[in-house]
Amino acid sequence: MANPNIYNVTALYGNTSTLAISSTTTNVVSNPASSGYVYRVNFLSVANISTNNYAMTAELNIAGSNTEIIKNVVIPANSALTVIAKDTSLYILENSSIQLYSSQNSAFKAICSYEQLS
Repeated sequence: MANPNIYNVTALYGNTSTLAISSTTTNVVSNPASSGYVYRVNFLSVANISTNNYAMTAELNIAGSNTEIIKNVVIPANSALTVIAKDTSLYILENSSIQLYSSQNSAFKAICSYEQLS
């Protein structure tokens, strides 16, 4: 697993991904091993689209080791939570990902905006 040098960026690609969150851990953004990129996550928002309050978790997975970004945070019904914003951006190195899961299937949707740098 390399950590590409981003001092002299030669490529910068903007991306957005969406995810219907379930009770199974799922990647909202994933940087494969040996990709040659560093991902900068500028925005991650989770919306509770249900009529009940439920909890969800976001984790940073680095080579199979998870660290919680937020854990079991209850988001009120019909509300949203900004998990990562431009002023708190997060770098995703190779062989790393941001994973989401919730206490309830079909209660949440996520949107993630990130840049691929090389």
